[in-house]
This record gives sequence, C-alpha cells and structure tokens, in this order.
Amino acid sequence: MELRVLQYFLAVAREQNISAAAETLHLSQPALSTQLKNLEEELGKQLLIRGTKGSRKVVLTEEGMILRKRAEEILSLVERTEHEITASSETIVGDVFIGSGETEVTRFFARAAKNIQKKYPYIRFHISSGNAEHVMDYLDKGLIDFGLVFGSFDSQRYESISVPVKDSWGVLMRKDSALARKDVISPEDLWDKPLIVPHQKGESAYLSGWLKREESSLHIVATYNLVFNASLLVDEGLGYALCYDKLINTCGSSLCFRPFSPKLEVRGYLVWKKYQVFSKAANLFLQNLRAEFSEEEVYENRE
Repeated sequence: MELRVLQYFLAVAREQNISAAAETLHLSQPALSTQLKNLEEELGKQLLIRGTKGSRKVVLTEEGMILRKRAEEILSLVERTEHEITASSETIVGDVFIGSGETEVTRFFARAAKNIQKKYPYIRFHISSGNAEHVMDYLDKGLIDFGLVFGSFDSQRYESISVPVKDSWGVLMRKDSALARKDVISPEDLWDKPLIVPHQKGESAYLSGWLKREESSLHIVATYNLVFNASLLVDEGLGYALCYDKLINTCGSSLCFRPFSPKLEVRGYLVWKKYQVFSKAANLFLQNLRAEFSEEEVYENRE
C-alpha cells in the first residue's frame, strides 16, 4: 500500500466525488478510478460505494471509514517525520504559495517569512490576492498551499488555525463628505448614502445584517474585489466604501476612515486541505506562523 494511493483515497473521501478529487490531484478520472480499484483489490474489501449516473456522490463503506482513519494517522506520522527532518536540515529550498484577501493579517505572513529568510534564503513566498471565492478556488485546485479566509468554512475538508487578531469594518470616504465629521458610523447613517461594497455574496449578507437593511433597499452604486480600486472610486466622489480598517493609508490624502458603531469585527482563519502533505518550505512557514500567532496571543492577553 503506497502513501501516494492513501493520499488519493483521502482526497476522494474529502471531495465525495471521484471526478472532483481527480481534478484536485491533477489526475485523469480513469487513472484515479484505476488506483482506487487496485487498492480495493489489494485489501480484498470494497471501500467506496459509487453513485449512479444521476448522483456522482461517493460514500465510504464501513471498511472505507476504517481505512480513512488509519490513513489519516499514517500521513500524520509522515508529516511529523518530515518536520523532524526539516528541523535538522541545513539547506531547504522551495516555494510557499498563499492566497489572501486584503487584510492587516498579511503582516503576520511577512514576519514569518522574514524569520525563515534569515536561515533559509532560498525559500520564496508567493501571495495571490483575492476574495474568499478566489482563495478557496485556488486552494481546491492545488494552486496554493494555504488560504486566508474570514467567516465560516467546511471543517470537514480543511484544517485551520485561527488568526489571533480581528479585522474591523468601517467606511472609507472623502474628508469633505458629510459623514467625515462623525467619529463613528451607525447603520442609519448609511441608509440613504451611495455605497461601494464587496462583491462577495457572503460579505454582502454579513454587512446587510449590520446595516439592518436588505441589499435591495440600499443605494449600492458599485461593488469591488480589491479595496485599492474601491479607494479610487471613493476619491472620485462615487460613494462610500465599506471595508476593513488599516488597508488604505489615508495620511496626506483626500480620504479618511471611520469605524462602525456598533463594532463589526471578523476573525480570519488560515486553512489548508486535510490530508495534504506539505513541502519542507511550507511546513517551515506553518511552524513559524504558529509561533507568530502565539506571540500575538500572549501580547493581547497582557493588554
């Protein structure tokens, strides 16, 4: 029984669909089906119940569930072994791929990367910016190692660690706008204003709850994916952008930021696929990031 085949099996267990698993593994569907069939023949047990043409969902048999548990333990041991080897290695090279929205949390990534670079200068870091839909799509396709998301995610498919700080929502506006005279912005302040909001559905619903209004009753003039583009729309007087704090440096510009009242905060999570075996570089990044998060938690507790 090969580790590679166990990874294939766990990918199918995670996706509950052979075609979807094949895509994430960068295999053809027939090739993956053959590997699974060979595994079942090797063990002499049926591991998967394939769906009919009308339903392609794959269900684990009782023996399949046992193998899933043991395969997780086996691959976890492999990962721990790689950690030990990584710690004793003098030369580590490679690439770490991270998907993230625009957030202050990126500073944690930078600190972890800086610490790693001091000892392993040949490790390179690549950040792909986008909203949660973009990040999760890249993660599912295996184009990135880690994704930073806010709000809920499928804990059956992904491992995660929580970010020790929260991002706060507010309004980016021109300094000469009517609301700029206020220290904080309430929902009622925005009911009749032209709004520029994130185009991601999850965030729109989240904001609608705070605004106490359905999206259809708000005056939404534009949506955005990256907040820098939204800031240009604001600067040209199109409207008020709802976004996270600390993303746009307003010093010396015509813009200002005002926080929501009551506060609206959201916690981020660094997620990665379950059963994923990382490169040494990716493992090293995760270890350093955990350390950065732990230090921040200690600091926050002291405050």
